[in-house]
Amino acid sequence: QPLCHVYKGPVVVLRPQAGCCWRLISMTLLDLWLSRSIPMCLLLQSLVLMALCFPSASMCPKGCSCLRDPHLHGLNVTCSQSRLKEIPPNLPVDTVLLRLDHNQIGAVPDQAFRGLRLLRELNLSYNAVETLGEGSFSGIEGTLQVLDLSHNRITSVHRDAFARLKARIIVDDNPWHCDCALQQAIGGMAHNHEAAARVLCRSSELLDQEGRPFLAVDIDLCNLAKRTTDYAMLVTMFGWFAMVISYVVYYVRQNQEDARRHLEYLKSLPSKPKKPDDADDISTVV
Repeated sequence: QPLCHVYKGPVVVLRPQAGCCWRLISMTLLDLWLSRSIPMCLLLQSLVLMALCFPSASMCPKGCSCLRDPHLHGLNVTCSQSRLKEIPPNLPVDTVLLRLDHNQIGAVPDQAFRGLRLLRELNLSYNAVETLGEGSFSGIEGTLQVLDLSHNRITSVHRDAFARLKARIIVDDNPWHCDCALQQAIGGMAHNHEAAARVLCRSSELLDQEGRPFLAVDIDLCNLAKRTTDYAMLVTMFGWFAMVISYVVYYVRQNQEDARRHLEYLKSLPSKPKKPDDADDISTVV
């Protein structure tokens, strides 16, 4: 019988026979793979659990930090002072607090935050935003609680930019242009009287309102614009009417002048002498 002795360590074959030794080598490799596969399986399971438990960590935008807050049941995404020129795309859907302050963001596109159904606080202060459209905050109207837009360059907003927001809005230190659209937008902030009181007119449709709080404007700027348009139309119609009257007067006077000249010309013509036959005929008739 072939003699093969196997230690727990390396395989030692005293009398190599083909069948016996190949079986021993196969069994040793299988045991080695099984002994090493258990920690590998555990490692893979750990990685899968981490991926399932923290799906948003791998989706954190570049230049931002994403920390999970167990009290808020979501992510605290901080992108402050990251030299951002636009709002990062593909923000984690479970973002609760989003800080984009102290950047160079120049616009808030429509649907920029759509999908962030858990967002409660949005900080856009100290940026370069100049205007806000109708859908700038679309999709977060129901959950947003604080919106910080202070220290930007906002001059104008769409009349419905804040219409559906219930959040506390901070709008300090912006160069507002007080016009009809802003008046309508602030009209939709009835629950944000404190924020509306901080809107100062850098420029205005009314020159005497510059530098004053917008709530101090007692005039309906929308009707003012309408009245201005009506006045412009009235002045335009009056101008056309005056042109027509002037043309008619000029036409009449010109015709009168031509008629007078024609009459003077007829009077200046020499009269024809009467014929003798005509004189005799007249005498006979008499």
